[in-house]
Amino acid sequence: MKKAVVLVSGGMDSAVVVAIARAQGFDVHALSVRYGQRHTSELDAAQRVADSLGAVAHKTVNVDLRSIGGSALTDETITVPTDADGHAVGQDAPKDAIPVTYVPARNTIMLSVALGWAEVLGANDLFCGVNAVDYSGYPDCRPEFVEAFEKLANLATKAGVEGAGIRVHAPLQFMSKADIVREGVRLGVDFAQTVSCYQADDEGRACGHCDACRLRAEGFAAAGVADPTRYV
Repeated sequence: MKKAVVLVSGGMDSAVVVAIARAQGFDVHALSVRYGQRHTSELDAAQRVADSLGAVAHKTVNVDLRSIGGSALTDETITVPTDADGHAVGQDAPKDAIPVTYVPARNTIMLSVALGWAEVLGANDLFCGVNAVDYSGYPDCRPEFVEAFEKLANLATKAGVEGAGIRVHAPLQFMSKADIVREGVRLGVDFAQTVSCYQADDEGRACGHCDACRLRAEGFAAAGVADPTRYV
């Protein structure tokens, strides 16, 4: 089987990406990144997802983005916006503003680590769960970013120079959250194992008020699927 490195955060989107890669016939090497995020319950979820969906390996790499800060997800002095604080989130959130939950260069760094592991494994395919429909205004979730990173990967690697070629797959890129839920159900993803909340507690229970929680809840509601999320 072909090998692929799949970025797995522990959230619902990356779980569906693992299932898609497996359905396409890839041996999945799941990669998670401990980057200094507010909570690590999502990393526990990533391990559950990798195990349940048949990844042949799961690796967690440490990258200290907390040391540079600049995001509500890595800097405790920056508050995560919630509807409880009067912030517009979910479908009501402004689409033209980059929120404080954006982590500087996170997807670039994660894909770079995935690219390095792929070279070691002899894999030519990377998968990530970026989304340009229900995304939260992050510049590194746009199609232009994915296309540019694939070009970089083929310029800067042994595999690219020798002609094997590196492909970056973003299968959820143009799907709504409801579409993602439906695809996950079709592929047998257990969404109860996933954690999407920006400020989940140590047990993985969600706050129910941040942008990630609201987008997730809206997706299940629109898909007509029961939401298995555990809330505080």
